[in-house]
Amino acid sequence: MSNPPKLDRRGLLERLRRVAPFFAGSKRGLVLALVGSVGGALTEPLIPMLMKWLLDNGFRTGGVPLWAVPLAVIGLTVARGFAGFVAQYGMAWAANLGVMQMRRAMFARVLDAEPTLFARHAASNLINTLTYEVQGGANQLVYALQNLVRDSLTLVVLLAYLIYLNWQLTLIVGVLLPAVALVMRYYSRRLHRFTVEAQGATDQLAYVVEENVLAWRSVRLHDAQPQQAGRFAALSERLRRVSLKAVIAAATMTPLTQVLASTALAAVITVALWQSGNDSGATVGGFVAFIVALTQLIAPIKHLSEASVPITRGLAALDRGVTLIDTSSSETSGSHDPGRARGHIELRGVSLHYRDDQPALDRVDLDVQPGETVALVGPSGAGKSSLINLLPRFFEPTAGVVLLDGVPLPDWNVHALRRQFALVSQDVALFNDSVAANVALGADVDTDRVRAALQSANLLDFAEALPNGIDTVVGHNASELSGGQRQRLAIARAIYKDAPILILDEATSALDSESERLVQEALEHLMQGRTSLVIAHRLSTIERADRIVALESGRVVEHGTHAELLAAGGLYARLHALQFRG
Repeated sequence: MSNPPKLDRRGLLERLRRVAPFFAGSKRGLVLALVGSVGGALTEPLIPMLMKWLLDNGFRTGGVPLWAVPLAVIGLTVARGFAGFVAQYGMAWAANLGVMQMRRAMFARVLDAEPTLFARHAASNLINTLTYEVQGGANQLVYALQNLVRDSLTLVVLLAYLIYLNWQLTLIVGVLLPAVALVMRYYSRRLHRFTVEAQGATDQLAYVVEENVLAWRSVRLHDAQPQQAGRFAALSERLRRVSLKAVIAAATMTPLTQVLASTALAAVITVALWQSGNDSGATVGGFVAFIVALTQLIAPIKHLSEASVPITRGLAALDRGVTLIDTSSSETSGSHDPGRARGHIELRGVSLHYRDDQPALDRVDLDVQPGETVALVGPSGAGKSSLINLLPRFFEPTAGVVLLDGVPLPDWNVHALRRQFALVSQDVALFNDSVAANVALGADVDTDRVRAALQSANLLDFAEALPNGIDTVVGHNASELSGGQRQRLAIARAIYKDAPILILDEATSALDSESERLVQEALEHLMQGRTSLVIAHRLSTIERADRIVALESGRVVEHGTHAELLAAGGLYARLHALQFRG
């Protein structure tokens, strides 16, 4: 893993500049927080002032009215508490509004980003960044900035009061500030580097967890628990080491700052005692007020020395969110939108490379007429799914052009293009919503149409028998449904969409024989008048296709009807013989 850039002043300002637009709508909250911070800072010197007043006048008869003491103490506490509440509320308002804006922008980018985003980032990485890191980073950054403003103002106000009390002693305090700045500068750079490394290690650890959650059956079937536990342990150890280094860097700043502060405090007390011995007019109240103010000064200096910790962590977390938005391009989209397409599909010299090695598709030419049913067959890795994924522009061809109704796909409005396709895949994706909402995905729910679609998919009786009928929530990815029920629900979704082009990728693979027969009848009825592309390993389901296209190693090796290809004795005939040998 490469070392992250150092967090110098320019880098800090650049990161703040990138994050600032998301908090532009939070100005009222920030102003409220600033007012509260200023009010809180102005109350700080009132404490030593009160001490000086009481010590110089309170022990003389009639010097201080007794009723004024509790009034002053309670009034000061109330003022400080109110100022703190205003500052904290303003910052919380600003932080949550900024997080909401950033999350919306990130989720919008996830929804419209080029599909390569999902190849570059693991799901756990995107989930962690969008939900947890942004919230934690914003809270850390905003509250750190609030403390930075409050402590800076407190430092200025207390220094001004110290100068007013005794400017000679205050000069000694001034020596402390450059030393603290040097300590902060050095350790903040180290801390930033370790923070970024820890985030990368956390992502890798989350990815291992995600893999094992999704593949738990395979892990247990192959008795791979010890191996996976070893992977997890190695990454956990790396995260532990990096996190420990970050803690060491953060923890070292505090004692160094305290040593510098105690040195200045010792020098101040020594010089103050020397001044009092020379009859310089100093009073006990003035001396105590100076020491109290100086003691109060140590806290903001310490906080300022530690401010780089949450600021660094907050910026590092938010920077990942901003980078996701900035580096992930939205899908390109043309303007062509004819409404409903006729369904004429053409591939002219289309090639597709995922990497630099063997192409997934190699100079494929294919012409599918409107209303034609074309089946794609071939061994695994032949390029069938790759070809299908080009049509809704889930992938872009490396070479050649794909056209729909004579118009290149990039010239289509991407939303209009995808309205032309209904897809039933072997990988069914269902949402934690009602049966009806899953069927009508992306459209308004028409109860009658939903029931008709479920009926055609041989699922209506099952859906109506659920506790709330078609309004029953199916749960996380409909995990409580059987494989056949999930696939029939996906088929009902395709029927409901009523698109002019159907893509069936192993659409009946998870169905029992009876359900497959009923659904196949519904699909055959649905395919009438529509362009249909069918991928099926069960060759019996595609025998009545208008044309069968056989692919091997990314190339079209033959095409024709079922009878023609059997007679030709090529790839299709060999696959058919293998499947029906029994």
